[in-house]
Amino acid sequence: MPNPITQLEQLTLNSNSKSFLREISKWTFFFAILGFLSSAFLIIAAILIATMYAPMFEVLGQQQGIPFLGFVGAAIYAVSGILYVVPVWYLFQFSRKMKLALATKNDDTLADAFMMLKSHFKFIGVFTIIVISLYVLLIVFSLVVGSLI
Repeated sequence: MPNPITQLEQLTLNSNSKSFLREISKWTFFFAILGFLSSAFLIIAAILIATMYAPMFEVLGQQQGIPFLGFVGAAIYAVSGILYVVPVWYLFQFSRKMKLALATKNDDTLADAFMMLKSHFKFIGVFTIIVISLYVLLIVFSLVVGSLI
Protein backbone atom coordinates (compact mmCIF):
# COMPACT_ATOMS: atom_id res chain seq x y z
CA MET A 1 0.00 0.00 0.00
CA PRO A 2 1.63 3.29 -1.05
CA ASN A 3 2.30 5.99 1.48
CA PRO A 4 -0.13 8.93 1.15
CA ILE A 5 2.71 11.44 1.38
CA THR A 6 4.50 9.94 -1.63
CA GLN A 7 1.31 10.30 -3.66
CA LEU A 8 1.44 14.09 -3.40
CA GLU A 9 2.52 15.70 -6.63
CA GLN A 10 3.24 19.04 -5.04
CA LEU A 11 3.93 20.43 -1.64
CA THR A 12 2.42 23.76 -0.76
CA LEU A 13 3.91 26.22 1.69
CA ASN A 14 1.56 27.96 4.07
CA SER A 15 2.13 31.51 5.28
CA ASN A 16 3.99 30.36 8.40
CA SER A 17 6.42 28.30 6.31
CA LYS A 18 7.02 31.21 3.96
CA SER A 19 7.61 33.51 6.91
CA PHE A 20 10.10 31.06 8.44
CA LEU A 21 11.92 30.66 5.13
CA ARG A 22 12.07 34.43 4.65
CA GLU A 23 13.61 34.82 8.12
CA ILE A 24 16.03 31.95 7.48
CA SER A 25 17.16 33.59 4.25
CA LYS A 26 17.94 36.80 6.15
CA TRP A 27 20.01 34.95 8.74
CA THR A 28 21.87 32.90 6.14
CA PHE A 29 22.68 36.11 4.26
CA PHE A 30 24.05 37.60 7.49
CA PHE A 31 26.19 34.51 8.17
CA ALA A 32 27.37 34.40 4.56
CA ILE A 33 28.59 38.00 4.77
CA LEU A 34 30.34 37.21 8.06
CA GLY A 35 31.87 34.15 6.40
CA PHE A 36 33.19 36.17 3.47
CA LEU A 37 34.70 38.69 5.88
CA SER A 38 36.29 35.91 7.95
CA SER A 39 37.73 34.35 4.83
CA ALA A 40 39.16 37.71 3.77
CA PHE A 41 40.74 38.17 7.21
CA LEU A 42 42.31 34.71 7.00
CA ILE A 43 43.82 35.50 3.61
CA ILE A 44 45.05 38.90 4.82
CA ALA A 45 46.60 37.18 7.85
CA ALA A 46 48.32 34.70 5.53
CA ILE A 47 49.78 37.56 3.48
CA LEU A 48 50.96 39.34 6.63
CA ILE A 49 52.54 36.17 8.03
CA ALA A 50 54.29 35.50 4.73
CA THR A 51 55.64 39.05 4.40
CA MET A 52 55.86 41.26 7.47
CA TYR A 53 56.02 38.61 10.17
CA ALA A 54 58.15 36.10 8.24
CA PRO A 55 61.49 37.08 9.85
CA MET A 56 60.02 36.77 13.35
CA PHE A 57 58.57 33.33 12.59
CA GLU A 58 61.82 32.16 11.02
CA VAL A 59 63.81 33.12 14.13
CA LEU A 60 61.24 31.41 16.33
CA GLY A 61 61.29 28.35 14.07
CA GLN A 62 65.08 28.11 14.25
CA GLN A 63 64.97 28.36 18.05
CA GLN A 64 62.38 25.58 18.24
CA GLY A 65 63.96 23.47 15.52
CA ILE A 66 61.02 23.85 13.16
CA PRO A 67 62.15 25.02 9.71
CA PHE A 68 59.86 27.19 7.55
CA LEU A 69 57.48 28.00 10.42
CA GLY A 70 56.34 31.26 8.78
CA PHE A 71 55.67 29.59 5.44
CA VAL A 72 53.73 26.74 7.06
CA GLY A 73 51.63 29.18 9.11
CA ALA A 74 50.92 31.34 6.07
CA ALA A 75 49.99 28.30 3.99
CA ILE A 76 47.60 27.03 6.67
CA TYR A 77 45.86 30.40 6.90
CA ALA A 78 45.66 30.78 3.10
CA VAL A 79 44.25 27.28 2.55
CA SER A 80 41.76 27.77 5.40
CA GLY A 81 40.61 31.08 3.93
CA ILE A 82 40.19 29.61 0.46
CA LEU A 83 38.39 26.48 1.71
CA TYR A 84 36.05 28.55 3.85
CA VAL A 85 34.79 30.44 0.80
CA VAL A 86 33.13 27.34 -0.69
CA PRO A 87 30.49 26.60 2.00
CA VAL A 88 29.92 30.32 2.53
CA TRP A 89 29.26 30.75 -1.19
CA TYR A 90 26.65 27.96 -1.05
CA LEU A 91 25.03 29.65 1.95
CA PHE A 92 24.99 33.00 0.14
CA GLN A 93 23.44 31.40 -2.95
CA PHE A 94 20.79 29.71 -0.79
CA SER A 95 19.85 33.05 0.76
CA ARG A 96 19.70 34.84 -2.57
CA LYS A 97 17.70 32.10 -4.32
CA MET A 98 15.32 31.64 -1.39
CA LYS A 99 14.47 35.36 -1.37
CA LEU A 100 13.93 35.23 -5.13
CA ALA A 101 11.79 32.07 -4.92
CA LEU A 102 9.55 33.57 -2.26
CA ALA A 103 9.20 36.82 -4.20
CA THR A 104 8.43 35.19 -7.56
CA LYS A 105 6.69 32.05 -6.24
CA ASN A 106 8.87 29.97 -8.58
CA ASP A 107 9.20 26.26 -7.70
CA ASP A 108 12.39 25.79 -9.73
CA THR A 109 14.13 28.62 -7.91
CA LEU A 110 12.97 27.18 -4.61
CA ALA A 111 14.44 23.81 -5.58
CA ASP A 112 17.71 25.52 -6.57
CA ALA A 113 17.79 27.26 -3.19
CA PHE A 114 17.41 23.97 -1.34
CA MET A 115 20.06 22.41 -3.60
CA MET A 116 22.48 25.15 -2.45
CA LEU A 117 21.60 24.48 1.18
CA LYS A 118 22.17 20.75 0.61
CA SER A 119 25.55 21.50 -0.98
CA HIS A 120 26.49 23.71 1.97
CA PHE A 121 25.77 21.02 4.53
CA LYS A 122 27.30 18.29 2.38
CA PHE A 123 30.56 20.26 2.15
CA ILE A 124 30.54 20.96 5.89
CA GLY A 125 29.81 17.28 6.62
CA VAL A 126 32.57 15.91 4.39
CA PHE A 127 35.01 18.51 5.70
CA THR A 128 34.12 17.60 9.30
CA ILE A 129 34.72 13.91 8.60
CA ILE A 130 38.10 14.75 7.06
CA VAL A 131 39.13 16.90 10.05
CA ILE A 132 38.04 14.26 12.57
CA SER A 133 39.99 11.64 10.60
CA LEU A 134 43.08 13.85 10.64
CA TYR A 135 42.72 14.30 14.40
CA VAL A 136 42.49 10.53 14.89
CA LEU A 137 45.58 10.00 12.70
CA LEU A 138 47.44 12.70 14.63
CA ILE A 139 46.57 11.10 17.96
CA VAL A 140 47.64 7.64 16.74
CA PHE A 141 50.86 9.07 15.28
CA SER A 142 51.59 10.91 18.55
CA LEU A 143 51.01 7.77 20.59
CA VAL A 144 53.28 5.71 18.34
CA VAL A 145 56.06 8.30 18.32
CA GLY A 146 55.65 8.90 22.05
CA SER A 147 56.02 5.19 22.80
CA LEU A 148 59.24 5.04 20.74
CA ILE A 149 60.92 7.84 22.67
